[in-house]
Amino acid sequence: MSGADGTGTGPDASPPGTAPTGRRAHAPAPLRVSRRPWLAAGIIALIAVALVGTVIVYSERRPFGFEVDLMTGLSAARTPAVTSGALVLDVLGGGALSNVVFPILIVAGLLVWRRPWAALYFGLAALASAGVTRLVKVLVGRVRPEDILVHPDFGSFPSGHSSAAALIATALGLIFMRTWVWVAGIAWTVLMMLSRMYLGAHWLSDTIGGALVGLGSALVVWAPFAYRLYRENRLPHRPVWRSADTSANA
Repeated sequence: MSGADGTGTGPDASPPGTAPTGRRAHAPAPLRVSRRPWLAAGIIALIAVALVGTVIVYSERRPFGFEVDLMTGLSAARTPAVTSGALVLDVLGGGALSNVVFPILIVAGLLVWRRPWAALYFGLAALASAGVTRLVKVLVGRVRPEDILVHPDFGSFPSGHSSAAALIATALGLIFMRTWVWVAGIAWTVLMMLSRMYLGAHWLSDTIGGALVGLGSALVVWAPFAYRLYRENRLPHRPVWRSADTSANA
């Protein structure tokens, strides 16, 4: 029922100026983190890797014509200074440093800053990316370019350096959700991709495939952690030793 001024008078009505009660009261909706678009993007990225790998296998694992032209141009443009920088990226972006040392340091850093869910997510994403990269390398078995300046392992597709760089960039971007983290991560990934082609270690499709593996793995593993990472990112954080000092001085 309603009064003449439209004010409710029934059992669910509330006095003017008070919060509604009974069936008209509504609790705040639970926080929802949009996962489907990101998860779909990750799945699409991994499907794209599978499709490109299939095309490479059916083309007898040979490079595409435009890739040969690009490699020829990069080889002709080599200079001592740029080559030195590319060799540094070769060391930083692959082997034990990229696949073991850097992930352990990042996980340890996240734990020190009291981000256990972020640490768990990053560790699992790094393992997933490395595993997918190795699996696709074995299944595709593409031969590397001949004019190569380094001595990498077997399998040209996908680029392990590119997948590791994209994994770190995407995972840290999802953890911290800061523009500068995304920009730095994208720059690092693109630089790594260019350096791999410059050194003659990979064809263009290898580096793109590697970046898609890192991106896709980070997004797919992120989905189950999305809500916890969001909540954890909104909490005030301080390193473990700062917390210990505060407790000691209390």
